[in-house]
Amino acid sequence: MSDRPVATERLLVTDVRPYGEAPADLLINGGLIAGVFDPVLRPAVLADAAPDRVVDGHGLIVLPAFIDLHVHLREPGGSDQETIETGLAAAAAGGFSDVFAMANVSPVTDSVERVAWMSERARAASLVRTHPVGSITLGLAGTELIPIDDLVDAGVTLFSDDGRCVDDAGLVAQALTRAADRGVTIAQHSQLHDLAGSGQINAGFAAEATGLDAWPVSGEAAVIARDAVIAAETGGHLHVCHLSTRRSVEVVRQAKALGWPVSAEVTPHHLLLTDELAATAAPKFKVNPPLRSADDVQALREALRDGTIDTVGTDHAPHTTAAKSCGWSEAAFGLTGLETALSVVAHATAQHGVVDWRLITRAMHDAPARIGHVETAVDAQVRAGDPATLVFIDEHPTGPIAGAEQRTKADNTPFEGVTLPWSIAATLIDGVAVHGAL
Repeated sequence: MSDRPVATERLLVTDVRPYGEAPADLLINGGLIAGVFDPVLRPAVLADAAPDRVVDGHGLIVLPAFIDLHVHLREPGGSDQETIETGLAAAAAGGFSDVFAMANVSPVTDSVERVAWMSERARAASLVRTHPVGSITLGLAGTELIPIDDLVDAGVTLFSDDGRCVDDAGLVAQALTRAADRGVTIAQHSQLHDLAGSGQINAGFAAEATGLDAWPVSGEAAVIARDAVIAAETGGHLHVCHLSTRRSVEVVRQAKALGWPVSAEVTPHHLLLTDELAATAAPKFKVNPPLRSADDVQALREALRDGTIDTVGTDHAPHTTAAKSCGWSEAAFGLTGLETALSVVAHATAQHGVVDWRLITRAMHDAPARIGHVETAVDAQVRAGDPATLVFIDEHPTGPIAGAEQRTKADNTPFEGVTLPWSIAATLIDGVAVHGAL
């Protein structure tokens, strides 16, 4: 394990805007927020607190740092696509303090030994906190449940076969029963193979325009409905990964109205991109689940605003250039997302050009902390006494997005050449800068 830096300085950051609201001065003492003051009180703070350093925040927005429940770090087994080190560097650049690393690596994270390996490698690589996700079934084979209790004892709080749906309802029931007993979360990749089949692109316009195999919305909504009923019966927490359709939103909304233990996430790209882009058959838009219709995108945005969808998960899925530069049918599913998440979500959820930074905080910090059981972050805010684990956001664009210039090892961003405001100026974890500088 590497030596982990500990913040020791007393830092005053002037003229920042917590949650995008009124300007304030932020005093950080070591790893904690020591105070959030009206700037008119700055002379008294300077005299009494005697900060080691004073930094002009120039109106930067400050929020609790983000948490991503859905990241593919690819290592072990896929270091040609991403490594733990490059993936966590991308996370820090995206404003994330915590990421949950999906289990579909090689070998699969389905044992205590694999969890320990992942945790140790991540601690040695970065200050970004990495939470290994345990698979639901051994080897992602969908036939035998992993020893969930053993992995919970090893610190795992989220389980998923992401990349594959657990089609066997009996196994889902067993997993949710164990989740209820142990207070952890089961995250399902909701795509029934019997319905989704060999789908390549959204059914309807995109499939007709390209001649590619159609991917119906029913494959997603049907399994969500099935699993929500099982969650209601067992009491286990079901988390629905990467919701993509209006019909799925309606199922989740009804489950929540009934008080069932169901939560859901949406990716940044499903909040902005439509199947009209996919219909160009450019492989950079090939993703699982597929890009859907403009109506689906609108439904997802509305559901995120009203709380039906709890959180944003990037589903950061890096690939080699070769894997995305072939024909559509041969190309890999997946997009990178960690470094563009904030700007895409802010743009997609803004109303009349105004971003609701409280909504961003709820979707990218509060809800994932609760769902993933990140106890140190569950109640964290920008207030005195809380950890100085913060993201500072610049509202001004920094230029067009360039995949080759990002920290991730891959360049398969669907936003190449796009210019958006709201870039990450700095990310702090317990007072230590892991990206940018103040």
